[in-house]
Amino acid sequence: MLSLRDVPLDRMWDFGLLKVLPGFFWVALALLTIGFCVAAADRRTPPACYLAYVLALISILHATPSLLYPELRYAWGWKHVAVIDAMMRHNGEVPEAAGFAIYNQWPGFFQFNAVLLRATGLQSPDAYAQWAQPLANLLLLGPLLLIYRSITDDRRLVWGAVWIYYSCSWVGQDYFAPQAFAFLLFASVIALVLKQQAASAGLPSPGKRRLSWPPDRLFMVLVLEAAIVSSHQLTPMMLISALLLLSLPRRNRRVVLPPLIGAVALTAAWNATVAKQYMSENLSDLVSALSKPEANIWSGVNRLAEATPAASQIMVSWIERGMSVGVFLLAALAFVVRRWTRRTPLPLLTISPLLLVLANAYGGEMVFRSYMFALPAVALLIAALLLPPGKRLRMRMPVVCVVLLAMLGGLAFGYYSKEAMNYFSRQEAAATRYVTTTTPTGSLLISVTYAAPGLEMHYDRHERTQVTEESLSTRRMLMENPLTGLEPLLRRAGKQPAYILLNRAQRADVHLNGEMPADFVDRLESALSRASDFKRVYANPDAVVYRYVRPAEGSPG
Repeated sequence: MLSLRDVPLDRMWDFGLLKVLPGFFWVALALLTIGFCVAAADRRTPPACYLAYVLALISILHATPSLLYPELRYAWGWKHVAVIDAMMRHNGEVPEAAGFAIYNQWPGFFQFNAVLLRATGLQSPDAYAQWAQPLANLLLLGPLLLIYRSITDDRRLVWGAVWIYYSCSWVGQDYFAPQAFAFLLFASVIALVLKQQAASAGLPSPGKRRLSWPPDRLFMVLVLEAAIVSSHQLTPMMLISALLLLSLPRRNRRVVLPPLIGAVALTAAWNATVAKQYMSENLSDLVSALSKPEANIWSGVNRLAEATPAASQIMVSWIERGMSVGVFLLAALAFVVRRWTRRTPLPLLTISPLLLVLANAYGGEMVFRSYMFALPAVALLIAALLLPPGKRLRMRMPVVCVVLLAMLGGLAFGYYSKEAMNYFSRQEAAATRYVTTTTPTGSLLISVTYAAPGLEMHYDRHERTQVTEESLSTRRMLMENPLTGLEPLLRRAGKQPAYILLNRAQRADVHLNGEMPADFVDRLESALSRASDFKRVYANPDAVVYRYVRPAEGSPG
């Protein structure tokens, strides 16, 4: 806490929080890692000590942005708040949804939050959404422990795997989103299956017939599967893939087949009914992707070629890729060296997410999502390599400590380097609130990127467009002459007013991601400030709003 006082968030740019966090923050993280290694070297270390170290790690890594930022981080988190708001205002649906239509077909996460808000009397999830990252990671600790304890009773190995998981989880899908919710449920289902598998492997009581599943526990698994199926498109497929591979060994089938059948039946039923529109519109693309496995793989690996990102982000992308490859290489080495791991579910759980990489690109993200779903199993494999049970580790702990510190270093680059565009100030939130609540109904709201906090709030009152989502020809026109390039966008407003919102986060976004020239937002604002057809109607140090004034209107209203 002391190291987080007076962090100059306004100085974030390249490398995000990495650039502005004080040295004491990194010293604390290093000392915590060294302390964990010292504890792991002693076989007498109690579980409470390990728990304290892991909780401290989660707090440092994941609560830091929540403590520093005055507003919810990440534009997509704000979008999910807007969906919940819309569902609460319209009794469970998102009418006239346009780009929101998909949320009507997978509403589980949003309906869960709506029920939570009604039960607590809160008006918005803002009160807790800002803490979604530390909360999601804290809740995930339970399923991780259950998974690892179902495979080994070695205390050091279990907690070492937990530490490695949190040290390598750089993908960043733990924000306020259906994916974080569904991943937690996925891990819970796998944990219950492995726990039941371990219990079923024991000898039955004399005179009693061993059941593969107690009815109440199987019912719990089916409820969790139903929540997954209703909340997210990808996670049910990850679950089916994992359960399918776990069912391959004959000894597992009595336990694994009931949850597998349930997952397949629930997914098929949901896709044929509630999600029928999406499936019918995208079925040909889904089938086509199956015939292009190499394209699916390279769509994620080659994302650097899709734009011209900042040099810092190119470096970060290579660090992320290098860390991911290194993690899987360590897991493969563990499979070769620690033979006992071959008799566990770990290899199957590692491979199962990777199979989906061959089946679909998922917008270029499948490689990274597969890494995320494989990581719980991979972490225990790496722990088996670094912290083998039954051996004295004091001589090797310096090497283990260096490896764990390197993992945390890679995580920090992947996790914190884009915070200049993910962080929003109160001034930016206020500017967005102005255009979504005070402008006339039917207005067209234009922004350069999605990095505008809450732009989707009251979506049914306005039309919206983002420059980076426009065609290549339109973006070229904007680059050559911002005002001329705006003309086709402004024509969409018809006779309705049009507003242009620019803010600090959008400047960071185009600089880091390279979808427009780094100086584009500044050039656009300069052009708007000089043009007679645009009037500045709102401004603060971090954001500005211009209103388009048609020549026929005369004086601006």
